[in-house]
Amino acid sequence: MRPLEDIVVLDLGQIYNAPYASLLLAYAGAEIIKIEPPEGEALRRQTPPGEPPHPFLLLNGNKKSVALDLKHPQGRALFLDLVRQADVVVENFAVGTMDRLGLGVDVLRQVNPRVVVATGKGFGTSGPHAHYPAMDLTVQALTGIMASTGFPDQPPVKAGVAFVDFLAGVHLAYGILLALFQRERTGTGQVVEVAMQDAVIPTLASNLGGYLASGGTLPERTGNRHGGLAIAPYNTYACRDGWVAVLAVTDRHWQAVARVIGRPELADHPDWRTMGDRARRMEEVDALVEAWTRPRSREEVVRILTAEHVPAAPVASLGEVLADPHVAARGMLAHVPHPVFGDVMAFGNPVRLSAADPVPPAAAPVVGRDTAAVLRARLGLSDAALAQLAAEGVIRTG
Repeated sequence: MRPLEDIVVLDLGQIYNAPYASLLLAYAGAEIIKIEPPEGEALRRQTPPGEPPHPFLLLNGNKKSVALDLKHPQGRALFLDLVRQADVVVENFAVGTMDRLGLGVDVLRQVNPRVVVATGKGFGTSGPHAHYPAMDLTVQALTGIMASTGFPDQPPVKAGVAFVDFLAGVHLAYGILLALFQRERTGTGQVVEVAMQDAVIPTLASNLGGYLASGGTLPERTGNRHGGLAIAPYNTYACRDGWVAVLAVTDRHWQAVARVIGRPELADHPDWRTMGDRARRMEEVDALVEAWTRPRSREEVVRILTAEHVPAAPVASLGEVLADPHVAARGMLAHVPHPVFGDVMAFGNPVRLSAADPVPPAAAPVVGRDTAAVLRARLGLSDAALAQLAAEGVIRTG
């Protein structure tokens, strides 16, 4: 058995946020019906025609594609017919888009009081920034992420990954599960809202902690050092073949580092003993550690430090991540066959349940692949009706 068997999700998501939430639900066994415009979801169209849209392929496996024009009255009517049979509708359009389509929350819940309406927004549906255009970059800018990223003497930079979208997507999936659980007790659905900004505020814990403790005097950007400048060593250090990340978050870690780098007298020295002592000597600590790492390979440094139970890891390139045997063993970057692009990659499931059959990764569908099958099975449409709708541009069949 899978936790979300028989749960039907209508996924209006685009780009990363809501599509990742629905992918997590798919891996829990839910049936995900991805509702796309006839030209396909926006992420499909970020690459030239004929080339694999890799981000879309990574995020949309294990879903059905129904291509439906929601701007057409018949398209809206078909969608509402699907809502009557659905458990969840998930979307991350700009604030007001669903209302302009005639598919606002009140309409959806009037059609189906049991439906859970999940909405992912940049800044939420309330507050002075609710209508700000929101993308991962703009949320990072307005939330202090960019101000906290980079080096003190250089301009702020964005995080190298779209973590805001994905963190919000995880929260959105979590909210959907809570609403489904509550529906078991109440019999009715509700609205789940997750703002990207709200989801990432807690990631500032170290930075805000340091800022508050210092009375606002701590540098906002600390490079690869601890966000609150409270831990040393905590940095990336040069090796002869790249970089390693090393941190000593306990006094025991520091004692091991001191022995490894050939300075055992510093392990319990009164000027170096506590974390606060070392944080006040951060430049000296970093210089000592890097003097030891620089002539060594990443592999040697990591092997020696991890043998002493000190957290350390090589700074891996994207190519190294793709070739990492551990990533392969965990199945997080799976190779799957695609009918158009051949061998493509899909994200695996980061959640493992001991009492549930896993859902194997599958290729993302071509646009409208499942339109006819879904509308035929769920709404009882005939082949003639489907052909007429396709001719009128209301639907697209793959």
